[in-house]
Amino acid sequence: MPEWLIEEGIGERRALLVDKDEVLAAKLRWDGEMAAGDAFEGKLLRKTGTRGLALHPTGREVLVDKLPRDASEGASYPFTITRAAMTERGRFKLPSARPSDAANQPVDTPFASGKTLRHFPSGEWEDVWHAASSGEVAFDGGSLLFAVTPAMTLIDIDGALPPRELALAAVPSIARWLPLFDLGGSIGIDFPTLQTKADRKSVDEALEEALADFPHERTAMNGFGFVQIIARLEGPSLLHRFATSRVGMATRMALRRGEMVEGPGVTLLTVHPALKAKLKPEWLAELERRTARQVRIETDPGLAIEAATAQIVAHD
Repeated sequence: MPEWLIEEGIGERRALLVDKDEVLAAKLRWDGEMAAGDAFEGKLLRKTGTRGLALHPTGREVLVDKLPRDASEGASYPFTITRAAMTERGRFKLPSARPSDAANQPVDTPFASGKTLRHFPSGEWEDVWHAASSGEVAFDGGSLLFAVTPAMTLIDIDGALPPRELALAAVPSIARWLPLFDLGGSIGIDFPTLQTKADRKSVDEALEEALADFPHERTAMNGFGFVQIIARLEGPSLLHRFATSRVGMATRMALRRGEMVEGPGVTLLTVHPALKAKLKPEWLAELERRTARQVRIETDPGLAIEAATAQIVAHD
């Protein structure tokens, strides 16, 4: 049976759904985030109809909906987070929540019930991380190009195969990477333009079969090859995090690389200068505690932001 595996990182928690040696899905949480399924007692600050604004115990504001008619401003109520905060180009979206009741209890998330490991099997997290970083994944005959916009995540299909063959060849890869990138919300797929209704129907049927286990609603392919998918949005996908917080993603990966190297000596992290300011003292202290090694930071402006390196060097 597939099993959620959890890796407790520095500054983040990582989750992979694994079936034997195959990774089926991934999730990522950063420390301090309110995540879907989290419950809290919050003060209702403002109410307009069934919507309003509540105050989280941390002092942060949360959008709330489906409020009962008798809910009163100034009173406190139990809420459950339904969507984490989202950073988009030019704006910040507050987290969302709904009142908790017998029919809306906190969900059992992978992070609550998954099996915690010291480290994932070699390469499994790296493969997903690098694919999300590049925004491109290859399949036999072509590639998928992912782009995050404020309106939706777009998937463009590129390749040299004839249009119908290319479209059908892309479907299994689309089905695979939607959960691996933890994608939700509005997702647009730009297939090659198919001239006949029969060809478009073939792709629709292939998508229906491939996405049978991915909860969603979907439009039929239009005459220009476009398909829209709507899936539950619980927070930023891996693609969203790279689009809005690439330095943050790279900084946490640098710490992971420092934790993964083994041997006596000093951990030397070589990073792009943009990362150095993001390496919080408490994160470096935690890295030293976990590895029982001193950590030294060097910067190299010639490094790509994602290309931080970690190695063991001798004590000075």
